[in-house]
Amino acid sequence: MIEKKRDGLELAAEEINYIITGYTDGSIPDYQMSALAMAIYFNGMTEKERADLTMAMVHSGDTIDLSAIKGIKVDKHSTGGVGDTTTLVLGPLVASVGVPVAKMSGRGLGHTGGTIDKLEAVEGFHVEIENEEFINLVNQNKLAVIGQSGNLTPADKKLYALRDVTATVNSIALIASSIMSKKIAAGADAIVLDVKTGAGAFMKTLEDSEALARAMVNIGNNVGRNTMAVISDMSQPLGFAIGNALEVQEAIDTLKGEGPDDLTELSLTLGSHMVLLAEKAQSFDEARALLENAIKDGSALKAFKVFLEAQGGDAAVVDDPSMLPQAKYIYELEAKEDGYVAEIVADEVGTAAMLLGAGRATKDSVIDLAVGLMLRKKIGDKVSKGESLATIYSNFENVNEVKDKLYENILISKEEVPMPILIHKVITP
Repeated sequence: MIEKKRDGLELAAEEINYIITGYTDGSIPDYQMSALAMAIYFNGMTEKERADLTMAMVHSGDTIDLSAIKGIKVDKHSTGGVGDTTTLVLGPLVASVGVPVAKMSGRGLGHTGGTIDKLEAVEGFHVEIENEEFINLVNQNKLAVIGQSGNLTPADKKLYALRDVTATVNSIALIASSIMSKKIAAGADAIVLDVKTGAGAFMKTLEDSEALARAMVNIGNNVGRNTMAVISDMSQPLGFAIGNALEVQEAIDTLKGEGPDDLTELSLTLGSHMVLLAEKAQSFDEARALLENAIKDGSALKAFKVFLEAQGGDAAVVDDPSMLPQAKYIYELEAKEDGYVAEIVADEVGTAAMLLGAGRATKDSVIDLAVGLMLRKKIGDKVSKGESLATIYSNFENVNEVKDKLYENILISKEEVPMPILIHKVITP
């Protein structure tokens, strides 16, 4: 089989199942799997192979049965980024118009926490709920979030760890099947993918982002899940907030209709596609009108309160965000010159937030939920010397290292700079 792949031939479904089963149970050793991963890296996989690999990884462990939840369950997956608060906005937003969102989320490794870390900035909120309660909550409130099951796609976990140390992470076939295996095992009927592109994204170029988006959309549809993708910009952080409690506050603002333009626009775009796939609207425009109305009439914000309360959280934070964890020290990063913001290097700005304690450098790092950054300017904005470029929320006094990192990565130009395009492409089957 390694020889076949080395020579650019197609593996049959039975062969892929044999490999994944053997690698998961230990009968196929790491050195053979490494050789196969490198052969796949160089020769790629056909659409059929990608779909077969995805399903072999799905069947390597537990799958979640959401059939007891009424309606079409739509999941959203983002390929990650900096300040990506969309899940906190989208869950209650689409739930408020009757779309069931049964979300399985993880903790973050990187710039800020994952969705669960962010939600735990709300006192009392927890995701340790039994499957039966999870399903009941989605049926009642259209929204619940649960932690990742220990035995979901074990083959993917094992293969990812191997790819990480054999320089085979950056294979479209392997990335796409890794992401889609987790989404499919989690039980959704339909999937909306938010594939990031730019400096703060895993895929830095539009060409690579589009290749990944198409690969995942094709896998989803080939295995019977209605799947589409939006390619969105991550050349600068999304929204203004980077940090856990700060992002919860920004999500609340957005659900009130007072959030940053880019976060609001992306949430409405992704949400409209979710509503469409859930067959709650006949057209994208009708879906968008439903969501805009849910923000306007307060039902989206109400859905967020109901969701927090149902999972033990203190929903009073929605009306009084000062109840969220607060940092001891607040510093402004003042512009050193007049001009226009030309660049905000997303991943480096994310690293600055991690230096404050907003994220995890290793799996064992402890996150400080209160700290982070609030951007005051975005690319294209005019700025005067002495004006704040960002606010730093810290629990330690000396933030010089953080300031230096930010000055290096928020660049000012004398010339006017156009704002980046937010939505690059929509990929459908």
